[in-house]
Amino acid sequence: MPCAFPGERVPRFTPTARCEPHRPGQSAEVTGTSSNQKADRTSDQKADRPSDQKADRKTRVTVLVALAANLVIALAKAVGGLLAASPALLSEAAHSVADSMNEVFLLAALRRSRRPADRRHPFGYGKERFFWSLLAAVGIFVMGGCFSFFQGVEALRNGAEEKFSGYVAGLVVLGVALLAEGGSLVRALYQVRRQGGGMDGLRDPALRTVVAEDGTAVLGVTLAIVGMALHMVTGQVVWEASSSLAIGALLVYVAYRLGREARDQLIGEAADVESSDRIRALLAAQPEIDSVEALFTMKMGLDSLLVAARIDLVPGLDSERVEEVAVRIKRSIASIVAETGQIFLDVTDRPAAEAAESPAATGERGGA
Repeated sequence: MPCAFPGERVPRFTPTARCEPHRPGQSAEVTGTSSNQKADRTSDQKADRPSDQKADRKTRVTVLVALAANLVIALAKAVGGLLAASPALLSEAAHSVADSMNEVFLLAALRRSRRPADRRHPFGYGKERFFWSLLAAVGIFVMGGCFSFFQGVEALRNGAEEKFSGYVAGLVVLGVALLAEGGSLVRALYQVRRQGGGMDGLRDPALRTVVAEDGTAVLGVTLAIVGMALHMVTGQVVWEASSSLAIGALLVYVAYRLGREARDQLIGEAADVESSDRIRALLAAQPEIDSVEALFTMKMGLDSLLVAARIDLVPGLDSERVEEVAVRIKRSIASIVAETGQIFLDVTDRPAAEAAESPAATGERGGA
């Protein structure tokens, strides 16, 4: 069936276009060269919408700003940590190195996820964005969290020798790092606000990762400053070791949250409840639809949603009428949920009571 999008005229089928007869439970198929080509062109245009490209450019700038800040800060923290023999400062250096590598992953995600669909990947490469975000989460856990735990445990076990000569320089480095990380966080939050604020502004996993990294960095630097200051005042390394352990715990938590979100999106996360409810309500309001037996949705990328619905039509509709109804429904779904990319309608005579047992039909976890 042809899929129309907002602002597009519904295509008129050539005389050869027809709705093939189908058995119960089989999707209705629409044939016709001109309509299929039109749908393909529309899909390609949708994948390269100017608004998506503009959002990608803004996200790329945000990632580059964070990368530049982290590279400079990582070097400064490493030098200061070695001079002061500070476990907290070395933990923060590892944190910044991990963040820098993660920004490289995110830049790769921005470039590779926008590749057009091909024969091997007919739904496109949108999910590659989620894959690179998962690698970034693993990097935060391994390079940041684990190294911070190691530094904290080593300081507690060995009772690190107190060297105060470089601590003033270390605190200065952390102060500069706090300003730089804060500036990067403000830049990321500004973009979130420009993209709708709240969860709408954080739909992009790359931008969400940058916000999480910068927010964690600001909190981590604050913990390191507190630990170093208490170490200098009390002369007890336990304070700085504790701050290093706290930084490690913070990084592990952030990595877990980011990794869980990326995992859900990779294995096939459904659309948000609001979008699913809008689609279901639209289908139920169509006079030609007797019942909506099941609705399935899956995120195929940042701005790409797959929608599949099993519907039962009222009796007495001929093939041409079924075709017209399908075109109108697809156009309507795309108009109320702009990120809709692929829409499949399955017309079935299966009893609604049987289909209602599906999690997708009831709205339970795993379905829309």
